[in-house]
This record gives sequence, C-alpha cells and structure tokens, in this order.
Amino acid sequence: MNAAGSRPRALAVVAIGASNLSRGLASLAATARSRAASPLDLFVAAGHGRSYGANSRVWMRRLPSILFSGLWRAIDRTACDRGGPPDGPRPLAVVTDIGNDLLYGFSVEQVAAWVDECLRRLEERGFRTVVTRLPMSSIATVGGLRYCVLKTLYVPGCPLALESLKAAAANLDGLVAEAAARRGALLLEQPGEWYGIDAIHVRRGRLGELWGRVADAWELPWAAGMPRLGEWFAIGRRGAEVRSLAGIPRFTPQPAVTLRDRSRVWLY
Repeated sequence: MNAAGSRPRALAVVAIGASNLSRGLASLAATARSRAASPLDLFVAAGHGRSYGANSRVWMRRLPSILFSGLWRAIDRTACDRGGPPDGPRPLAVVTDIGNDLLYGFSVEQVAAWVDECLRRLEERGFRTVVTRLPMSSIATVGGLRYCVLKTLYVPGCPLALESLKAAAANLDGLVAEAAARRGALLLEQPGEWYGIDAIHVRRGRLGELWGRVADAWELPWAAGMPRLGEWFAIGRRGAEVRSLAGIPRFTPQPAVTLRDRSRVWLY
C-alpha cells in the first residue's frame, strides 16, 4: 500500500504517431487509464504531419523528428525514477500514423528503417508494442481528382503520382509488418470504414474504437472510459517540449499535463 499522500504506481505508456494520435490523445489516455485501472505516465510524440526521421513543418509550426525528440530521454529518466521496468507492470506502446514520410518524398526503405528503429528502441526497453498497419483499403479508394485536391491541401510538395504512392504504401506496409515480427510487436489492421474522405484521418467517431482495439491487443481488461471535457482542453492546449512557431523557438516544461487521477502526460 502507498504511504498517505504518495502517488500510486503509474503504468508507463508510449504513444508515437502524427495527426490521428494528436486528435485522439485524450481518448487514448482515458481508455488506457480506465482499462488499466491505474494512473498513467503517458509519453507522446505526435503532431499533424509528424515525421519519424526528419524535422517536419505544418503551416508555421515545426517539430523535430520522432527519433530525435526528447521522448527517449524522458522514458529512460522516468524509468530510473520509478525503479526500472522489472519492478512494475510491463510498459505499453502504440506506434501509429505511419506513412506521412512517403508524402515528403522519402523512400520506402528509409521510412521502414525509421519505424524499425523506433520498434527496436521500444523492444530494448521491454515495451509490449502495438503497431497499426497502413490503411490500405482506405488508400485504395482514392482516385485522381481526390488525390489532387488532398495533395494541394496537405502536401503540395509531394513528388509522387497517385499510383506510385499506392505502390509505395503497399511496400511500406509489408516492411512494417516484417519489422513488427522481428521486434516482437503486435500488428493491428485498420478497417477502411474508419477513415474519412481524405483517406488518412480516422473519423472522430471511430477514434475510441481504434484505441479500444489497441487496449485489447495490450491485453488490458475491458472497461468503459471517456475523457472529461476538462481533460480534452488540458491535453489539447499544451505544446510539445520543443517546437518552433513562425520561426520562434518554444519550450514547454514536461510533464505538460497532470490529470485528476495523477496521470502525467509528456509531449514531444
């Protein structure tokens, strides 16, 4: 039993992704907290257009790559503070939103190597990791006109023609599956009906289902969990540890958020 006033031992959870993770972060936190029946130490590397291995820019905001962010330093430092993974429940991780880097012109092999390195680091640290596959059935529905509009809106500099992108996505999905098997990670399929008209963003109404399936793969017992309105705002308004807005560097001390149950959220 914890001493009076001490914080209950938290479950370490790492979440790596891009826009879908950012949009659904409060829902993921609520799902994991309710199903683990404990507070979390939640480490997140996300953000719209986030790259696994290169610095990325969306409008006036820049973020470092996932691999070179402070996420890994924070995991190791906090594990030492907690007494190390062997003293507690196995930490959990989800790796999602794979494929943005193809739109930036990086090769299939390069993107796969970046993802594999993330999985290697998680494996080395003892995480039970779930990897979401690319939404191939959703991507398959995209036609030339829709692709032209989406590319103009999201990645006007994308060098790939539609058929080349579809082929690259299929190749990357295969390499990610191989990396997951090599690193002992679990693969999660993403049904096409989860996705909206842009084919890359999970519909908001389906984000809870996505995180529920991730929690199933983590083998957490079922329990209902929905974030409070205040939690949506608390998590949504905080920024990553290091970012640049309109060319001005910004720094946010971490953890960025402490929730009512004393869960803590680190953003990178």
